[in-house]
Amino acid sequence: MGILLPEKFRHKMKGLLGEEFEAFLASYERPRKYGLRVNTLKLETDQFLRISPFAQRLTPVPWTKEAFYYEEQDRPGKHPHYHAGLYYIQEPSAMVPAELLDVQPGDRVLDLCAAPGGKSTQLAAKLQGRGVLVTNDNARERTKALAKNVELAGVRNAIVLNEEPAAIARVFEGWFDRILVDAPCSGEGMFRKDESMIAEWEKHSVERCSLMQKDILQHAAAMLAPGGTLVYSTCTFSPEENEWQIARLLADHPEMEVEAVELRYGWAAGRPDWISEELRAPLSEERLASVAGTVRLWPHLTEGEGHYAAVLRKRLTDASDQPIAERQSNRDLPDESAKQDSRGQRKSKSAPNPAGRDRSLRSEAKGAKGGRDRHSGQKLHKREAAEVDPVASWQAFASGHLPTASDWPGRLVAFGSRLYLQPYGIPSLDGLHVVRAGWYLGEAGAHRFSPSHPLALGLREMEAGSILELLSDESDTLRYLKGETLALEPDRLPVAKGYVLVCVDHQPIGWGKYSGDGMLKNELPAGWRWM
Repeated sequence: MGILLPEKFRHKMKGLLGEEFEAFLASYERPRKYGLRVNTLKLETDQFLRISPFAQRLTPVPWTKEAFYYEEQDRPGKHPHYHAGLYYIQEPSAMVPAELLDVQPGDRVLDLCAAPGGKSTQLAAKLQGRGVLVTNDNARERTKALAKNVELAGVRNAIVLNEEPAAIARVFEGWFDRILVDAPCSGEGMFRKDESMIAEWEKHSVERCSLMQKDILQHAAAMLAPGGTLVYSTCTFSPEENEWQIARLLADHPEMEVEAVELRYGWAAGRPDWISEELRAPLSEERLASVAGTVRLWPHLTEGEGHYAAVLRKRLTDASDQPIAERQSNRDLPDESAKQDSRGQRKSKSAPNPAGRDRSLRSEAKGAKGGRDRHSGQKLHKREAAEVDPVASWQAFASGHLPTASDWPGRLVAFGSRLYLQPYGIPSLDGLHVVRAGWYLGEAGAHRFSPSHPLALGLREMEAGSILELLSDESDTLRYLKGETLALEPDRLPVAKGYVLVCVDHQPIGWGKYSGDGMLKNELPAGWRWM
């Protein structure tokens, strides 16, 4: 049974596509394609294929080497490997923009409209733990899913923000090597994937979305470093949200140029002939023609849903501009001008004062003055919060449980009792609405450090001092994921009391706590359990 498309949409598409319209319409009679992308932060693709129970039914997605089409009946979201963050379930065409951004380890990357986080996790995998990923969404509720997906993927070098582009641009002007703008749009390309998008189509009108996209792109261009790359993408067919936006950006920013995308896999060229006369007027013939170098993914021509993408490069306009490759050389090293504070933290000269830092993380905590911590949901007593040294508490925990932690690159940053590992070189985030200030390590209490679930998911098995190894098809795995206490067999008893990293098929899925009685207390937070 086909999808009932709005008559207004059918009329519009017939006008755009002409002879291709019937083939386009027929694509809605075919079933949608399902895709997953292997998380190479945790394992290589060939390793995944050796351990996955549905590997034999996977077929490659041609434009993303770590990605595969899967059969709907396999339901990979219901497998323990999903809870270990070994892959991300993602519509195949949605993987294209991050591929076009061509991120390299060491880059400074911004995903400006990031929720729910699929493209952010794809970008993080390309960074391989080097450089920094700033991932943002301006909708507060959507950042919950964004942060959770970044943490599930085991990303160590990400900052998660909940801000408007203008606010980020004030802090990060000219800072990023790569920026992805997967812009909010009217969603026409997703009608086959999600029929509820049809009902939303009139509400999120093309005109309204176009205004948002114009504003977002202007601020994104300001945050791009000379020589940097910006990818603009949507999941709509509307020229007003696609080619028109690129034409406007080229007119407003003579330093921006379109880099032509190679047409493969059934992709089609952008359509400068669909740009309005008003937007064509300020452009030279050459710059107008360059819009044909953008790319359209049509559902009747490729194995995925409808998308549009444009790759833009900011020219080096000044003799003093430094190429990105040269700027990368020292990015994984601490700032030598930073000073050690009284707790052993590196403290930048530009770092905000404690009160300012608490304001900048207003979604996370009320700082060290007591009150309710919104992240953990636990109350901090004034005396306890004042006496606890999060860095010292962490170092004591790490010395007994994570032998290599002192070698991890980054800056320890405390907010109240919570501790994060933040990539080096981040400007002061004071005044920004920060959801995650880095890799969330855990929380210091009066007598001990409580490691976080994101810490467990970001670890490698060999980094933990004590582990419990489970197999994905054994009953204890499901019991653990449901939050149950485990009775351990004698040959599985940890060598010492304390926190144990629980692993499935050699991949961490969370913490347990062993008290010496043969029972492993489950430390999996309620929001992460198998439902």
